[in-house]
Amino acid sequence: MHKRIALIDMGTNTFHLQVTEVDEQGKLHDLYKTKLPVRLGQGGISTGAIAPEAYERALRTLRDFRKTIDNFDVETVRAMATSMVRNASNGDDFVKDIFKQTDIQVEVISGDREAELIYYGVRAAGVLDEQTALVMDIGGGSVEFIICNKGKIFWKRSFEVGAQRLMDMFFKQDPIPAECVEAEKAYLQEKLQPLTEAVTKFKPTVLVGSSGTFDTLCDIDAISKGDNSRKQNTPPASVLAIEDFYQVHNSLLHKNRDERLVIPGMIEMRVDMIVLASIAVDFVLQQYQLKEKIRVSAYALKEGVLQQALEEM
Repeated sequence: MHKRIALIDMGTNTFHLQVTEVDEQGKLHDLYKTKLPVRLGQGGISTGAIAPEAYERALRTLRDFRKTIDNFDVETVRAMATSMVRNASNGDDFVKDIFKQTDIQVEVISGDREAELIYYGVRAAGVLDEQTALVMDIGGGSVEFIICNKGKIFWKRSFEVGAQRLMDMFFKQDPIPAECVEAEKAYLQEKLQPLTEAVTKFKPTVLVGSSGTFDTLCDIDAISKGDNSRKQNTPPASVLAIEDFYQVHNSLLHKNRDERLVIPGMIEMRVDMIVLASIAVDFVLQQYQLKEKIRVSAYALKEGVLQQALEEM
């Protein structure tokens, strides 16, 4: 008996829909995947409410997702909302409106649960081994850090320092001035103090980047070397050499929006936030002296939910 499951990840910047079929042997077959720049946090993340335009964009997107899900005869729908919805003063109303208009029941997950699900997704990508790793997942609203190996989670935490929040605070000119870069790093140093303590205790030796920003950094790096294979299919696991990361990072810091937009491999939905996200990656590499290649997982939250859903089937 084949079963179909639809997974919706309602991020602060991007909404993802994935429809997956599970065959009799328990093997997974992706039937449909899309990601859309809904920008749920735009215009409201700093005020703590979903702005009217973003609210309507999100509902319109989810109505379209519902049509797609119905076309695929899906039995199970799992929809997760993260940082923007869990912190928004109108988040409860938003979830009720989604159910009224689409019959989709949204789970608003805690930061702790989000970090746990990201771990299961990253582990499924095959990027973890016996080494102690620091997993970093950069969203628009929050950043999740998990210290772990393939066998267990040692420590996990979600911080409300996502790229949209950082952008509202520090992206005052384009290209970003050096003083704003330093201000962002000083802010991260203060906000990530609990992470600093955990790193001292558990001593991770490798950075694992989860999806999103890290996928785009890998795309830009690969295309700059003449490798276009990622355009057709993003592998679950990739590596990004530290020196290659810094080549892309320094380029992002010195370009304005129009110049970033024409970088081969850049996608428009990430063209501004990637600057702030890249500064955060630089901060983590330097602060915690992670000198190995960055391992990159194309899998994150929704794949983690899928792994758990399979266990319940």
